[in-house]
Amino acid sequence: MDVMTRTEVATRYPTPALEKGLDALELLASESEGLTKTEVARRLGRTVSEVFRMLVCLETRGYIARSGNDDRYSLTLHLFKLAYQHPPIERLTTEALPIMRHVTRQIKQSCHLGVLDGDRVVIVAQVNSPLNSGFYVKAGGIGDLMRSTTGQVILAYQPPEVSSRAIRLWCKHNGKRPPRDLGQHLTKIKQYGFDERKSYEVEGVVNISFPVLDDRSYAVAALSVPFLQRIDHSTTRSAVKRVLAEASCALSEAIGGVAVQKSP
Repeated sequence: MDVMTRTEVATRYPTPALEKGLDALELLASESEGLTKTEVARRLGRTVSEVFRMLVCLETRGYIARSGNDDRYSLTLHLFKLAYQHPPIERLTTEALPIMRHVTRQIKQSCHLGVLDGDRVVIVAQVNSPLNSGFYVKAGGIGDLMRSTTGQVILAYQPPEVSSRAIRLWCKHNGKRPPRDLGQHLTKIKQYGFDERKSYEVEGVVNISFPVLDDRSYAVAALSVPFLQRIDHSTTRSAVKRVLAEASCALSEAIGGVAVQKSP
């Protein structure tokens, strides 16, 4: 039996109304300030009348909303809510949150849980530090696979075909090749069981990440702490690694996976 490519399926079974709606959602997902219907039409290469009914439908269903005097459309949290309701993610976050709260109480730093979505990293859960101030990565955030400690830890614990596909997608979407030392770095992560790297975006932050493994020892997620040394607290990176190693093992076991703890 021949397997059709995505392009072949789209050509043989066209669904123009659905495609217009998905195009609009993907466009609005990349625009934090929102867009007017005229801007949506222009960016999608369609007329205002073509996109108007589609925008009204998406607004009625709760996927988008208008705000401001210029009626700019923006995504609501409805898609994020649907993702949370997806059984594997719902179970993962349900099991993770108590463990993550325990982590933050011990180390007085924030903690987040990320998963791999194609060539992107999506933060599906996050717990703040119990202190009044600190650094955190917000839930719902999307990160670049090649600039994410969380993403590369997950990538290191994937079957070759999955990691290769994610890297190919990243190359296609970014128009460039991955870092030359990527393979060496992923091997090192697998050898040590975690990753610890200076943040690509924030000076002084060190990202520490451990994999959450399924029953085949493949990573379904990663638990991470963006460590920021505080003047008024004695928590060290070594302490964070120890606590996070224990937490990742506990979460792996909670979802029926394999707990493999290596000494950080």
